[in-house]
Amino acid sequence: MTSANPNPLLDEFRWPLRIYWEDTDAGGVVFYANYLKFFERARTEWLRTLGFSQQAMRLEDQAMFVVTDTQVRHRQPARLDDLVEVTVRVAESGRASLVLEQQAWRDGTLLAEGRIRIGCVDAASLRPRRMPPALLSALGLQP
Repeated sequence: MTSANPNPLLDEFRWPLRIYWEDTDAGGVVFYANYLKFFERARTEWLRTLGFSQQAMRLEDQAMFVVTDTQVRHRQPARLDDLVEVTVRVAESGRASLVLEQQAWRDGTLLAEGRIRIGCVDAASLRPRRMPPALLSALGLQP
């Protein structure tokens, strides 16, 4: 189910990050798998901006997100010391999962783009469950 949301935070979220030595290979180029880490960090900060801590969701609501599918296309390399901006945009939303489109940019140049599906699961059993009602409301979905 796709939902249009009037919340401007859901249109596109942007998170800046610096490329450090630990992110790169011997040539100073970002190792390809690290874009998934960058996307994860941006998703976490996007949730914080909406008012949700993943740790609090796990402890208080017994809910957590797991990545169920990823697609990443690498377009241009990022390098040591680059300042990169990672975006998050909800492409599809349901009561138990989200499909997010994410991009990594440097000075107007698209470096990588991904489509990430995350599902909400029960923290103890890891079985699928609905997202907490407050999060559903923040996403513009009916709890």
